[in-house]
Amino acid sequence: MGSFSIWHWLIVLLIIALVFGTKKLRNMGSDLGGAVKGFKEGMRDANEPTDPQPTQRVTQQGDTIDVQAKEKTGSQQ
Repeated sequence: MGSFSIWHWLIVLLIIALVFGTKKLRNMGSDLGGAVKGFKEGMRDANEPTDPQPTQRVTQQGDTIDVQAKEKTGSQQ
């Protein structure tokens, strides 16, 4: 009752191939690979730093003005 031999696994794979068909299994494998690739790209994008200086949009008389907000460094007196 220990682990299965190679013959057990070959029979299981043969039954799966007969039930699902090789084309469907091939498509499922490529879909799974695409999902893993998308997940890796999403994780890489999440680790990239965001823009440290956010831009604000201020509207004045129907015109759009782009500005950058900056923090003051040091004291001015």
